[in-house]
Amino acid sequence: LQNPESSYPIYFSNLCRGPGRTLSAAVREHLRQLCLREFPCGTGSWNKSRFLPRTPRAWRELIPREEEVVSPGEESVEALLDLVRSPHSPWALLEGSSAEDRFLKELAIQNPLVLKDTFFYSYFRSLRVVDKQVNLVDKGLLKFLKLEELVLSANQIKEVDAINLPPTLKVLELYGNKITSMECLCAHPPPRLQHLGLGHNKLLGPLESLYVTADHWPNLVSLDLSFNDLTDLQGMIASLSTLQHLRLLVLQGNPLGLVPYYRGFTIDSLSRLCVLDDITVSPSEKYQFRGLSHHGDLLACEAQLVVTIGNVKGVPDTSILDPDPGPQGPFISYSYYVTYGFVEDEEGEGSKYGGVLAEVGSPRAAPGSSGPLGQDVRQEPSEGREESVESGPSTPSGQREDSLASGASAPPPWVTDSAEELEALAKLRPRADPRLGPSAGTVLFSTTRKPWTDVIPCNYEMQHSLRDLVPLKAFLLAGTTVTIVEEKILSWPLVPPPVDIVSPAKKGKGEKDKKGKKDKDKEKDGNDKKKELPKELRQDPPILRVLGSGLLALEPLLAGESLVSSVCNFGVIRTPEIDRLMFLRVQREKKKSAFAIYESDYQPQPLTVEVQIQLNQCRSAEEALRDFSL
Repeated sequence: LQNPESSYPIYFSNLCRGPGRTLSAAVREHLRQLCLREFPCGTGSWNKSRFLPRTPRAWRELIPREEEVVSPGEESVEALLDLVRSPHSPWALLEGSSAEDRFLKELAIQNPLVLKDTFFYSYFRSLRVVDKQVNLVDKGLLKFLKLEELVLSANQIKEVDAINLPPTLKVLELYGNKITSMECLCAHPPPRLQHLGLGHNKLLGPLESLYVTADHWPNLVSLDLSFNDLTDLQGMIASLSTLQHLRLLVLQGNPLGLVPYYRGFTIDSLSRLCVLDDITVSPSEKYQFRGLSHHGDLLACEAQLVVTIGNVKGVPDTSILDPDPGPQGPFISYSYYVTYGFVEDEEGEGSKYGGVLAEVGSPRAAPGSSGPLGQDVRQEPSEGREESVESGPSTPSGQREDSLASGASAPPPWVTDSAEELEALAKLRPRADPRLGPSAGTVLFSTTRKPWTDVIPCNYEMQHSLRDLVPLKAFLLAGTTVTIVEEKILSWPLVPPPVDIVSPAKKGKGEKDKKGKKDKDKEKDGNDKKKELPKELRQDPPILRVLGSGLLALEPLLAGESLVSSVCNFGVIRTPEIDRLMFLRVQREKKKSAFAIYESDYQPQPLTVEVQIQLNQCRSAEEALRDFSL
């Protein structure tokens, strides 16, 4: 810092984008933008008569003259201040400027001669450089003789040479940087430091607990290490217990905070702690978790989350648009299920609920969860799309050959060895919907298939237990995708039914009003034989259609919340025509006619699904030792 405009405590709200820079360079750049020596600030023809002559012996050189001696043609102090304060003035401060910016600007008008190095370095006690692309804390910072607060948040700092930190510092904030270890701060830490903020950095590894002891921070009262990648809870708490003055601690957002006994173990281990994760430690909490710190070796380091999926509403009954199946088929069935992505457990999914959990499809059973998505399922062709090759040509008997996606061992006869033909066929196949597969780093879980009803109850509950906490944190930050899928299966008779089996049924159906009890019995027997036909069917690969898909945010589970509960709304997908047919079918079953009522009372129903994800947290020491011991 080489000039009077070199440094001062100011919150840098005016962004100055550019390549990485030193702290001193960022300060000089901001001072240059404030124009403290240009009109209406500083000294010049607009106010030169207000100041005494500057001589070596003029002890009153910093005292401005009385307003009465202002020469004609010069501006008064009030007029110059109005140019800075008025939002319509071209010399006004930019929107969002800090109070310190305004203070320095007005000081440069009222008494500009005071702005010297000695004034900056000895008077100001706070320096705030936020979001200025600073990547190096240089030794120029040592010129601040009384600096007590240094805020360098939202920069590009990877390491801080602690020897460049003034020994008078009491508050040091480095939020939102790229610091990977606290070791750099422990070389020459400021001995008077009372608050250290290192949240939203990249601290990782069990060795970080070695740098939070009283040997480095003897006077530390407040410590914020939130939203890093710290995993060693017991090692971290053992080191923090040496800080005799520690009263406020923030560790939320770290993987170690996801274990069920995190809060209880921390409170019982740090008896002097008053606030943990912005929540006051109550006497009742201290009593409930009393003694838990003595059983740290018995506690399993794993997180437990319970996923619950409730009712699905607003699903259209598309089967109402399908024609009645003939004796040659196809017989069409529909089912519906919900999928979501989750981090894969190391030891497989487990449950401590004694069979209460609903059946879940494994990642391999879930559509699209493993291997190429087109290997075992088909997708409903979109409207206007050409019929895909997977439909296959019709045989003379009316049956369709297995498609390429059916996984049959023998290829269809129409498949050739020609590379050009294979490439052409591949272009005709519908592309797999990416929503049917898991996102990166996750596997797909699904509820059981359910038939259509107006309200489809999934009754799904699954407990996920994970020991690898760092991927779990990344997953919670990204969220999970919830998808509602319609599965359509076409079935065909293996052997075409003979005519004499079906004809009596049709005949009985056509003459049921003319014949008596014997004919009705024959008709009943014919229907029974017809119902037996679908028992031996060949099923086509499932045709999957995504009805709705959306992202469910899970970051609140990292920020201290224990439950994320949401009704995912995917909008209205039911058409008025389908709803009208569904309504009329219900009315026919009730032997009523209320078409007019339907038209007046119709309101489209959105597609929704109820989803809850709960992070298991212990409420007492006994619960922690009972449910989470090794």
